[in-house]
Amino acid sequence: MSGSTHEAGATVNNALRLAGRTAIVTGAGRGIGRAIAELYGREGARVVVASRSADGSAAAVEAIEAAGGTAIAKPTNIGIKADVVDMVGFAVETYGSLDVLVNNAQSWGTRDQPTGLPVPTPLESFDEAELDWTFDTGFRGTFWAMQAAFPYMRERGGRIINFASMYGMIGNAGTVGYNITKEAVRALTRTAAREWAPYGITANLVAPTAKTDSANEIERANPEGMAAAVAAIPMGRLGDPHLDIAPALLFLASDDAHYITGQTLGVDGGAFLHA
Repeated sequence: MSGSTHEAGATVNNALRLAGRTAIVTGAGRGIGRAIAELYGREGARVVVASRSADGSAAAVEAIEAAGGTAIAKPTNIGIKADVVDMVGFAVETYGSLDVLVNNAQSWGTRDQPTGLPVPTPLESFDEAELDWTFDTGFRGTFWAMQAAFPYMRERGGRIINFASMYGMIGNAGTVGYNITKEAVRALTRTAAREWAPYGITANLVAPTAKTDSANEIERANPEGMAAAVAAIPMGRLGDPHLDIAPALLFLASDDAHYITGQTLGVDGGAFLHA
């Protein structure tokens, strides 16, 4: 479905790249998730906007519909298995299929007191309740969603896109729960890529560095630290969720990426260059 030109002077095919496909995007009430959901909507997907925030979900749906797209809200707590399974069933019941699953949601804090950011804590004193909740909303939520999606994708193929973090790859100090969670998601994704490839299902990861609400909170709490982090990025800035991050997710969901699976794509301006 991607645009192409076969010869000089030929008409370019500008067909929408996700036309006729159903996509679930978790954590889509704000930030990167919302940017992905909006772009998918503009590219023809029927988008299930899943978020713990009913208001955030509704606002994202309104934005997608205002741009001429199709979307529906599904308030979902990704740390509760029944919610996740219901989210997948709801997508298929509403739109008749499931073609793209983006597992973007992640929470920190604890089940009783979730937060939007991890609080830097040394490994030796990291709270087990926070470890459990971080893992539940990151790894287990992703795992549950993938298992629930598989029966609907095995007959027609599909795209699974999960989120990694370079924090896990480098063992960032103070965020052991998040590090463990994201590396577990990477192992899960590589396993799915190997096992589910015969069904035409690809499974990939994106590791972004982006200017989100969370990044803004970090900057307010530690402006000097954020300035140093941005200065270390070769491109000299954080990525824009709409302009820099979401297009990478569009590529991985499109026909253009049909032969790419099991990969971690750093969308980070060169922040974590590695061989």
